[in-house]
Amino acid sequence: MTKILQFLFIGILLISAGPVCAEEAWKEHRGRHFIIYYKDAPQGFVKSVEKAAESYYREITENLGFTRYKGWTWDDRAEIYIYRDQEDYQMNSRAASWSHGAASIRERVIVTFPSAHGFFDSTLPHELGHIIFREFIGVRSPIPAWLDEGVAMYQEKAKRWGANKRVLQAIEDETFIPLDELSSMPLSSSTDSETVDLFYAEAASVVYYMITELGQFKFVSFCKKLQDGQGLERALEAAYIRFKSVDDLNRAWINYLKK
Repeated sequence: MTKILQFLFIGILLISAGPVCAEEAWKEHRGRHFIIYYKDAPQGFVKSVEKAAESYYREITENLGFTRYKGWTWDDRAEIYIYRDQEDYQMNSRAASWSHGAASIRERVIVTFPSAHGFFDSTLPHELGHIIFREFIGVRSPIPAWLDEGVAMYQEKAKRWGANKRVLQAIEDETFIPLDELSSMPLSSSTDSETVDLFYAEAASVVYYMITELGQFKFVSFCKKLQDGQGLERALEAAYIRFKSVDDLNRAWINYLKK
């Protein structure tokens, strides 16, 4: 299963089983915005996780423009649980066999293990992107999956820079999925990997366009409208003026890609 498919299910993994188990006490490392719980992880690794998490925390709030974000301090700090190894992680977090990390947005919890593939470059910024974005606009805000995933993908530099080429190829191949269809597209374990890859590439590309090309100020205004309970199209029109619908955004985005 591809890494893209992994991200599809990470957001719905149920961590309610609780990372803390009675058989073994967790060691604790407290940082400014994170509390890291670990078992046998080397102290150097734990400090690397804290450093990376703090760096991404600052970077994500800055590149989304959430300068007035309330922040995570004291009792509101996010929690990262580092299991002993993959077997320990899968057994106690109820994660899928292919998973290297998972997050609970409502609980503000991320779980992983020391040898997790892509944790620092992909999983950590991606999941922090989900958490910070959804906290800002409201966990219950009705938004399409492409927007939520696009913001998370925007935090992964490799995905941010490589998406446009993939979408342009889809336009040329006539396999491009318009945003109105993307908004209602159901994704599941039975969805073929090519479709899932295109979904995430389009999500990353359109969010990149909204933030980088149309401006961070307008994107923050758009997010605040979502925060106020306005629907997607009303928020688009209020923040960007010229977009009266998702179709208008879709056309402007395609024109940008073709330049």
